[in-house]
Amino acid sequence: MILLRLTWKSLCNRKLTLMMMLMSISVSVLLLLGVDKIRQQAKDGFSSTVSSTDLIVGARSGQINLLLYSVFHIGNATNNISWSSYKAISDHKNVRWSIPLSLGDSHRGFRVLGTSSDYFEYYQYGKKNALSFTEGNAFNGLFDVVIGSEVAKKLGYQLGSSVIVTHGMGNASLMNHEDKPFKVAGVLAATGTPVDNTLLVSLEGIEAIHLDWKAGVKLPGVSVSAEEALNAKLQPKQITAFMLGLHSRISTFQLQRSINRYSKELLMAILPGLALQELWGMFSLFEKTLAAITGLVVFSGLVGLLTLLLSGLNERRREMAILRSVGARPIHILALLMLESLFVTLISILLGLVMLYLAIWLGAPVLQQEFGLHIGLEGLSLWQWQLIGMVTVAGFLVGLIPGYRAYKYSLADGMSIRL
Repeated sequence: MILLRLTWKSLCNRKLTLMMMLMSISVSVLLLLGVDKIRQQAKDGFSSTVSSTDLIVGARSGQINLLLYSVFHIGNATNNISWSSYKAISDHKNVRWSIPLSLGDSHRGFRVLGTSSDYFEYYQYGKKNALSFTEGNAFNGLFDVVIGSEVAKKLGYQLGSSVIVTHGMGNASLMNHEDKPFKVAGVLAATGTPVDNTLLVSLEGIEAIHLDWKAGVKLPGVSVSAEEALNAKLQPKQITAFMLGLHSRISTFQLQRSINRYSKELLMAILPGLALQELWGMFSLFEKTLAAITGLVVFSGLVGLLTLLLSGLNERRREMAILRSVGARPIHILALLMLESLFVTLISILLGLVMLYLAIWLGAPVLQQEFGLHIGLEGLSLWQWQLIGMVTVAGFLVGLIPGYRAYKYSLADGMSIRL
């Protein structure tokens, strides 16, 4: 108990040094836990880009490829799916709901997704969060379009804005469907998913703008106006992929096998959760690099602590000698330096945690709005507590080096120093 009070008074008598040590370690702890929290939240957000969806079905290709173009809207499908096949599978007794997806068009670099009104009812992300609107509502008219939050922000669109869809992902004016403009009917709230960068229209709207097109090329001499399209019988012929929600997850694998063996078309059904885990595994090198960088930050903080302890040790040799003269043993001197290091580390960890939660409280709205990354004021995970434990042990052991040097100083050496 006496040694603890002596350690605390020794630290308080060196306030400037104490402040420098605390700042060095606390910032390191802040970065270590902050980066790990962001990494974990990014992983959770990535893994929950689509939730409550049991199967994703597309033309037979690779699992990652199907996931990329259907969920992340990256790349293109190897083939389309006929409407009849979609209807046959979606009408299966085990299917509770289905969401058709039609890709292939764009607007100023943003993907246009043709789908049904079921998309707004059944599509979920994160922890089963449903889509919501900041303005307007889902499409009702043939030429209504719903835009994601990033589309609205970057292009400055609002309700009633006119949208010209481009055929394919190019921006060439000759490929525009400018004769059939869409009108913004709704703006979705930010989700932190690819939905934010997507424009959603009805499948009938996709069919309408392609009435006078064939095989990706506008038919020469053929023109169907927007008014004529409104009166046309519009029935989708093909879609790119579709999502399925089942009555019971017990039947997931059974239906997946049935779709993979579908005789009329070469189809493939994947479990989005497993595919997302496989895709995230491709970023494992990045995760390890990030962990190594944050580890180096903490290491540099501990080196700073060691440097400050060693630099002040020579000035404290008289203090150590006086302690020895009043009965302190060499082991007490060693314990004093190690306890100082431990105290500094524990206080720094506490300050680092306060700074971390303060940063989350202030920065969470910005991260949500700018990057779609949700970080809540949640408790630390088991791994983060383990990180704190490792920092504590490392900080305690850092005191061994100056403690050992002080241990070796003799009483005569300390008393012979001239001031």
